[in-house]
Amino acid sequence: MDHHEEPSTSHQHQHPANNAQNEERRRLHKEKQRDLNEPMDLDDLLPQLDEFGKYQKILIWFICLPACIPCGFCAFNQLFMAEVPEHWCRVPALELPGVSQHVRREVGVPKDDSCLRYAVNFTSLLESQSLMDIVPNSSWPVESCVEGWEYDLSDISSSIVMDFELVCDHAIYPTLGLAALNAGGPIGVYGFGVLNDGIGRKKSFFLCLAVLIVGGLITAFSSSFWMWAGSRFIVGLTIPAIYQIPFIIALELVGANYRSFVTVLTCIFYTLGLVLLAGVTYFIRDWKAMAFVTSAPFLFYFFYWRCLPESPRWLLAKGRLEEASLILEKLAATNGKELPDSFKQKLKQHMMLQRTRSEERKAEKGPGVTALCKTPNMRLKTTLITLNWFANEMVYVGLSYYGPALGNDRYLSFLLSSLVEIPSYLCCWAVMDRWGRRWPLSICMVLSGISCIITVLLPADAVVLTLILYLFAKFTISASFLIIYPFAGELYPTQLRGVGIGASAYISGLGLIVIPFIVYLGMEMLVLPLVVMGVISVIGGLAGLRLPETLHTKLPQTVEEGEEFGKDFSMNDCLRCVPASQHGSYEDLSVQLSELNIASVEAVNADEPLSPTEATEETPFGSRSKSIRRSIARQSKILVRQSSVLETPYDSSGAMKMTYWY
Repeated sequence: MDHHEEPSTSHQHQHPANNAQNEERRRLHKEKQRDLNEPMDLDDLLPQLDEFGKYQKILIWFICLPACIPCGFCAFNQLFMAEVPEHWCRVPALELPGVSQHVRREVGVPKDDSCLRYAVNFTSLLESQSLMDIVPNSSWPVESCVEGWEYDLSDISSSIVMDFELVCDHAIYPTLGLAALNAGGPIGVYGFGVLNDGIGRKKSFFLCLAVLIVGGLITAFSSSFWMWAGSRFIVGLTIPAIYQIPFIIALELVGANYRSFVTVLTCIFYTLGLVLLAGVTYFIRDWKAMAFVTSAPFLFYFFYWRCLPESPRWLLAKGRLEEASLILEKLAATNGKELPDSFKQKLKQHMMLQRTRSEERKAEKGPGVTALCKTPNMRLKTTLITLNWFANEMVYVGLSYYGPALGNDRYLSFLLSSLVEIPSYLCCWAVMDRWGRRWPLSICMVLSGISCIITVLLPADAVVLTLILYLFAKFTISASFLIIYPFAGELYPTQLRGVGIGASAYISGLGLIVIPFIVYLGMEMLVLPLVVMGVISVIGGLAGLRLPETLHTKLPQTVEEGEEFGKDFSMNDCLRCVPASQHGSYEDLSVQLSELNIASVEAVNADEPLSPTEATEETPFGSRSKSIRRSIARQSKILVRQSSVLETPYDSSGAMKMTYWY
């Protein structure tokens, strides 16, 4: 009996090292099981398939970037459709053979008011004297333009203003049309955002494109002002959604390290669309032909249907894993890579669990919009972010609208106002990751505002100097507009990032409805809109100095961390121009890892056989098994990432949200 008790005793008293190894194996097994319940992590996969390889380059250069052009075309072609020519009251009695428009205007219309005409019987006067002998008398009675208007066709030969007689008492009507365009934007962003998340990026893009083309064609064939204004509202529903959807597709296909580059690239292509629009409007002066040419050619974009893939990130989020796998395999093959077997295996395992996970996520509810204003510091930051966004958007769009009104050539002025955006984006890209976000944002906004305000001090004939100041203002506000989005995304905590950006952007978008009326003030005083926009820009820039800097800082994750972030803001923080460098835009992984006790993990790695794929899988943490990498990531808490990227917020499934963009 004693002989049989010894094995039992030895089994109960195993070596402590063996117990530790068994415990670690069990823990890693649980980690692997927990991995199955996590969303597909494309940000981990893309570096292995090439973050910006041949597949992404072809897709972005030939599909996504050209898809940015319709937004600029249809957002600003209206400026050239509604140009206001010189006009005055029509006097049919003076429309005699050989009599020029100039003579008719001098004789029949008061010099100080082109919306009135002399109420005299010119037929009787012409019976007793020739037209050249008639001298207008200021004591003559006047009346409104009851028989229409004459227009100076030497400069502007076609316009909705002429066709629909939108002058004098109806002079504000073109402004109403521009407001209708901007009123459609917030509705369209929300609507197409829901479709974007519901039916996919590809279908929602082509649906958005169809709406834009239909609206543009209705514009071209409009027979009344209200029909034209309604068509502009339809076009407005697609702006800026028609730009954002391919932008999101591009962002979702490239790695995290290239999203900043892709962001700047899409901004540049959008600007090149404006440059192209300047050329189109210069050569095509008839407004109906212009409306047709700036919308109908985009029908050719439907040939992209066979080329444009659905976003694999969206497909994974929706549980359509086989379709996502096919796209990722094509991406890998085009880039000369191979989709890791570990990812394929996990993909198959997720197919069994996806429905349960989706239902669980739908039941999860995070903090709502009220959390933005529930605590003092979050309330202050939300107010300042929204104010800055509002000022940036109003001034940028307002200056874009006002460009053709300045200088001696409206087409050249619009071209120059578009071209200055390109170096602005490049300079901003270079500066914001070195000098931070807060000071570059504030300096750009203040300089833009001052440049606008100074124009009121210039004489009326200083056309060139006014244009130069305007271009500098456009340069600086374009840079600040590029900064505000990533800055806002970094200031809002992760739990509130989507709803916070959505609320700020949406309120700012509503402000665009007001911008056309500010620009309309320029009909009475050319520089008045610049002064108004300058004041708004300066106020926004100065207010931005109260926001805490986010470069080289650990970004807030929870609502509680968001409240604490920047709560101890001091005057020294306000005056510090260059943020103190701590660990770069990405946290220092080597320092973090050196502090971890990973000896046991490495011991298990040596004892436990791994599959060839797991043993050699290249990850941001080195050549480690995926389960071990995840274990390290959870222990080191280093998944907080910061970069100057115009990223869309993610929903709970990992797909990017467009609803929150403007």
